[in-house]
Amino acid sequence: MAHLPQDFREIRLELAREKDHPAGARDFGYRFVAPLDVNGQIEPELWAKHREVCRVVRFRPDEADEIGHLVRRPGGSWAFRYDISGTDDDEAGFRFNAERFVIGEYVSVKEDDESHTFRVVSVEPV
Repeated sequence: MAHLPQDFREIRLELAREKDHPAGARDFGYRFVAPLDVNGQIEPELWAKHREVCRVVRFRPDEADEIGHLVRRPGGSWAFRYDISGTDDDEAGFRFNAERFVIGEYVSVKEDDESHTFRVVSVEPV
């Protein structure tokens, strides 16, 4: 990844507080690589040029990590895709096209027809 533009970041999301996790969960989340603009939003043009490096790792306690890609869906929405053939459902990022990936912000991801809220806990240069 040494030849990527400086806008690329590794973003870590951790589960925010919810009914089954009243304190949130540091071991339930995502790490992914994406190009971000100065406002912390995903840059679609840079993503399109370097989509192969826009990887995601989904981590859960007592489960093997799932490795996939950040993908742009028809209409401009974003999702995490783990099945390269595309037969499994994507995990959709709710309004990722408008979200700001800066520390302390909250974002939602839809998994298996259920939305979970995650907190952005780190944004580091790649």
